[in-house]
Amino acid sequence: MTQLTELTITQALEKLRGGEISAVELTRAYLNQIERLDSQINAYLTVTAEGALKAAENADQQRAAGESKPLLGVPLAIKDVLSTEGVETTCGSKILKGYHPVFSATCIQRLQQAGMVMLGKTNMDEFAMGSSTENSGFSTTRNPWDLEAVPGGSSGGSAAAVAAGMAAGSLGTDTGGSIRQPGSFCGIAALKPSYGRVSRYGLIAFGSSLDCPGPMARSVEDVARILQVMAGHDPLDSTSMPLDVPDYVAALKGDVNGLRIGIPKEYFIAGIQPEVEQAVRAACAHLESLGAKIVEISLPHTDYSLPTYYIIAPAEASANLARYDGIRFGQRVDKGEMWPTYKATRGQGFGAEVKRRIMIGTYVLSAGYYDAYYGKAQAVRTLIKQDFEQAFEKVDIIAAPTAPTTAFKLGQNTDDPIQMYLGDVFTLPASLAGIPGLNVPCGFDQKNLPIGMQLIAPAFREDLLLRVGHVYEQSTEWHTRRPGLVVG
Repeated sequence: MTQLTELTITQALEKLRGGEISAVELTRAYLNQIERLDSQINAYLTVTAEGALKAAENADQQRAAGESKPLLGVPLAIKDVLSTEGVETTCGSKILKGYHPVFSATCIQRLQQAGMVMLGKTNMDEFAMGSSTENSGFSTTRNPWDLEAVPGGSSGGSAAAVAAGMAAGSLGTDTGGSIRQPGSFCGIAALKPSYGRVSRYGLIAFGSSLDCPGPMARSVEDVARILQVMAGHDPLDSTSMPLDVPDYVAALKGDVNGLRIGIPKEYFIAGIQPEVEQAVRAACAHLESLGAKIVEISLPHTDYSLPTYYIIAPAEASANLARYDGIRFGQRVDKGEMWPTYKATRGQGFGAEVKRRIMIGTYVLSAGYYDAYYGKAQAVRTLIKQDFEQAFEKVDIIAAPTAPTTAFKLGQNTDDPIQMYLGDVFTLPASLAGIPGLNVPCGFDQKNLPIGMQLIAPAFREDLLLRVGHVYEQSTEWHTRRPGLVVG
């Protein structure tokens, strides 16, 4: 029989429903895999083994009683930026060490109501600020394909857990590419939904106009199953859109015949790794062979995405992170007086990247600079959004590289913030526009590191995005490959 941790969520559900395996057996298999591999990978910050086994027992009892839930007995990993009642939630930061939320995020509640078994909380760049999971306050996560390479970030722990067979699927969050880029680096399917499609209630904020929770898994169908449960209006989140949620799994059954796929010329730039360009262009040609029509398009304001994002996101971060002062929750370095206590708590609790972005954000929001920087960035953001709107008048979907390179070596970019930021150059535009993006594996480089193709759709057309991704995935074999560490 196939090793239990090699099953997709869809396959696992079939076996659970058919009585071939139990949720306890499946959960134990994942916990054993975590015990075997995570000392090398460091994907998890917290493993909730006891709670997971209890949830699995409950799932088996519910199934025996005739209950049917969408994810009953499926073990998932949760990024440590999402609040989980009674389970330590740190955002990868020492300033929140020991913080146990008194409630769970809406998307976590919905997954638990659907029968999810939570395996634990995954490592991340501190407060989701980073592209490599090297900025965690606790440990550095490694890529299962190459332990000397990064898994991407900030959802690197969630991506690595799935790629290493230490979770059937996972939740990440995407502010400027933090689901899609690690999905590309780790060779898994990873979806950033439209802004407003999934509730942000209980997601500890970095950039409030950008943050999106989303699913990561080994197949597009698995991603669709998780999104089906998470998506939908939430009255607790004022940015959550009151829109009907399509049947995402049913949407996978279509084809791409006659679909117009746009290839933006601005996404194939100097400096892109040649193997990445070749793989993505080959993937587009493959979609054309399946009946799609390839159309070259232009997104002229793409070059402004990076500076625009790194004004807006730090500005929002500086406001959101002002609450971490050692007074209300989390770490406190008591110096006897208010201002010295603030300074010591934030100085010791925050890492270098978080401090850098707080300072940038405070500067661009300061008197005399607000209009010149933040106001201008918001105007350019509108132009980037309009680029996509105009493009979608000509095409149905956009295909592009997810990242300009494959996974880089640990430590390679840690002393060069600009080089690190450039790794998100292809994911930032969709984030600024608030539209959905999906990473699907489309090849490997000479070092056997995964390459990802990013599919981008109009706002709230995740159904179309998932259909195209599923058709491509099921007609290729890239998603079936596994890291040597896992199969060895």
